[in-house]
Amino acid sequence: MAASPSDEAFLRRALELANDAEACGDVPIGAVLVSGDLVLEGKNEKETDRDATAHAEILLIRRASERLGAWRLSDATLYVSKEPCVMCAGAMIAARIKRLVYGARDPKGGADGGAFDVLRSPKTNHRVEIEAGVLEHEAAAQLQRFFRARRNREGEGIGGPAL
Repeated sequence: MAASPSDEAFLRRALELANDAEACGDVPIGAVLVSGDLVLEGKNEKETDRDATAHAEILLIRRASERLGAWRLSDATLYVSKEPCVMCAGAMIAARIKRLVYGARDPKGGADGGAFDVLRSPKTNHRVEIEAGVLEHEAAAQLQRFFRARRNREGEGIGGPAL
C-alpha cells in the first residue's frame, strides 16, 4: 500500500511535533495516532518526564487505549517521524496497531530492519502493515541537525545528558 496524501499530511504533523520535542530538550520524534474519528498527537517526553519509556509512540498508545476504552487498537494507524525502536515496536504489536507510517530509518536502533527486524518477524502474533520512508529526507535531516547540534554542544562542554 503506497503512502496517500493524508499519510503525508499526518507525517508532516508528526515532524512539527518532533520540533516541539526538541524545544523541550528531547530527541525530535513526533507521532500522530488515528483511529476512526480519534486523532491524537504526541512527542518524545523522556527528558521532560524523566522516564525512559516516554517515547511518542508509547504515550499515544496509552492515551488511545484510555480514550477508546480498549487495549486493542486494531483500526489505528500510527504516524511517526522515525523508525520505531524495539520497545515501541513491541507495544505496537501488543496493541494490535493496524498500520505504521514512518519517515526516517534508524540504523542504530530501528525495529523495522534498521537494526532489528521485530515488526516483520514471522514469530510475532500480529503483523503491522508498514509504509516506510514517507518524507524520509525531511525526517532524516531533522534528526541529523539535532544530533549535530548536540555533538557540538557536548564538544563545547555545554551538553546535557548523553543519549
